[in-house]
Amino acid sequence: MRAAGITPVIARRGEGAFALLHWFRRLRTRWEIHDDLHTGFLTLGCAIICWRRLKAHSFRQDP
Repeated sequence: MRAAGITPVIARRGEGAFALLHWFRRLRTRWEIHDDLHTGFLTLGCAIICWRRLKAHSFRQDP
């Protein structure tokens, strides 16, 4: 793969995106009938997870 210019990226142990999304009860069991509502909650859950990680990372950067 490297000869073709492709660099493999392997997730580190402990990075479970689905496990993080299961913190949100509404995403564990799909209650919404409409796909757009479920997609909206999924997007919101991902945004909250990213915000929490960035917030925690910024505190570690400060002296």
